[in-house]
Amino acid sequence: MAEFKEAPAGSSPLTQTTVWLENRFPTAFAGYKQHLSEYYAPKNFNFWYFFGSLSLLVLVIQIVTGIFLVMHYKPDAAKAFESVEYIMRDVPWGWLVRYMHSTGASAFFVCVYLHMFRGLIYGSYKKPRELVWIFGCAIFLCLMAEAFMGYLLPWGQMSYWGAQVIINLFAAIPFVGEDLSLLIRGDFVVGDATLNRFFAFHVIAVPLVLLGLVVAHLLALHDVGSNNPDGVEIKAKKDPKTGIPLDGIPFHPYYTVHDIMGVSVFLMLFTAVIFFAPEMGGYFLEYNNFIPADPLKTPAHIAPVWYFTPYYSMLRAVTDDMVNVLAGLTALAGVLAFLKGGFTGIWKWVPLGAAIVGAVLLKTFDAKFWGVVVMGVAVLIMFPLPWLDRSPVRSIRYRPNWNKWLYAVFVINFFVLGYLGIKPPSEIGTLVSQAGTLFYFGFFLLMPWWSRIGEFKAVPDRVTFQPH
Repeated sequence: MAEFKEAPAGSSPLTQTTVWLENRFPTAFAGYKQHLSEYYAPKNFNFWYFFGSLSLLVLVIQIVTGIFLVMHYKPDAAKAFESVEYIMRDVPWGWLVRYMHSTGASAFFVCVYLHMFRGLIYGSYKKPRELVWIFGCAIFLCLMAEAFMGYLLPWGQMSYWGAQVIINLFAAIPFVGEDLSLLIRGDFVVGDATLNRFFAFHVIAVPLVLLGLVVAHLLALHDVGSNNPDGVEIKAKKDPKTGIPLDGIPFHPYYTVHDIMGVSVFLMLFTAVIFFAPEMGGYFLEYNNFIPADPLKTPAHIAPVWYFTPYYSMLRAVTDDMVNVLAGLTALAGVLAFLKGGFTGIWKWVPLGAAIVGAVLLKTFDAKFWGVVVMGVAVLIMFPLPWLDRSPVRSIRYRPNWNKWLYAVFVINFFVLGYLGIKPPSEIGTLVSQAGTLFYFGFFLLMPWWSRIGEFKAVPDRVTFQPH
């Protein structure tokens, strides 16, 4: 047992209390030192590094407001919509709590999307931070599940029919689809059993997994250290006497104070949306969701919330014509690999055989099934990113200039897919979605090739820092 420390004679009550706690709970103080006061982060963080802490802030907002909403919400198909109206109209400040929660859902995705994009442009997924990235992608996947299940709970028209459409997509999976969709619904139609299942997962199961992944994400990050806009490892240059990175500063108080600026701007925008535009023109809260769910009346156009629409657009892009094109491209790729792949012996036939099998599978199952596959793989394809990127440098600052244009097109393409996912299907919209889907997957699948070409700039030995 470690010896107890003694507070200096005549010390303040605060100091005495701190010493008393440190003697009885040293693990907490060791954690504070390891993850805050003695965790050295690069000194050249820019505004892109606000969004990690902002995501954590929004998570806290969602948990706190969710607790207050659960106090009055009734997970009953006959009373759910009425209970939400009761919260909005009769519970003191209930409207504020509900709008904080609904706006927080969109704010969460805004922060997470920007946080992931920062990792993408600065190569924060590359060695030794592969596990940090994988945990982050798992958080994103978990967040999508949490948002989808929470989307059903208001039991409005769009909640009901949106859940109906998404759950029915699982029925397209061969052999197990019908049983799987029945398992998710809990009944033969979306009803009370579905609402209770989604409520249990939204309130208990998924948040527990989400919190565990957030803790794992932070622990993994602090074990290997943070990346920076230059992609330079600050641990490579340390003070020979203290062992402290020369380009590192303690996370607390420097970045805790630094993040207060980001939090202040965020809270101003967040409250402005809550008080002046909580529905955000129907993008955050759809107008149909202010109408009670009616199983006998289908809305004219069913679309998910904006943060799901890029993937929904990819799902709708997979038509029979696109499946034929993909089958042809697969076969062509196999022939090219056979002729020009450089394989010898029996290995020469492997790519050709795989391409033939792939083309046959594409034609075996219908387009609806492949649409579901494309939508799922569009998220999962981000997990192997650390191994797809073969660039010799991390940060986009030192990659060829044309890489910046490629990333810009990727972002624009993602926005276009999101916009088309909100709109009703059309011929031109389908064609654009198909081209956008091919570009999205091409960006990742061809990354082992395009990430290596071009003229790379020299990476500095130390981080470049400009006070601001």
